[in-house]
Amino acid sequence: MNITVYTTSTCPFCNMLISYLKEKGFSFEEKKVDQSKELEQEMAKESGGFLGVPFTVIENGGNKQTVIGFDKNKLDTILGVS
Repeated sequence: MNITVYTTSTCPFCNMLISYLKEKGFSFEEKKVDQSKELEQEMAKESGGFLGVPFTVIENGGNKQTVIGFDKNKLDTILGVS
C-alpha cells in the first residue's frame, strides 16, 4: 500500500491527518505543496484540479482512492482500521 499526503506547512488538518496515520502505524510520503510549484501541479493533476489540503492518495494493488480533507471515517474504511 502506498499513501501520499499532500499538505501545506500551516494546515492544522494536515497535522491531524499525519498524526492519525502515524498513530495507526501507516507509512506515507508527505508532499508539501506550498514549497514547490511542481508538487502543487502534481496534486492538481491527481485531484482533478482540486487544490485544498490535506489531499490523500491511497494506492493498493492497482486500486487508487483519494480522500479530500481529514475524513477519518473514509480513511478508516479505505485503510481497514477502526
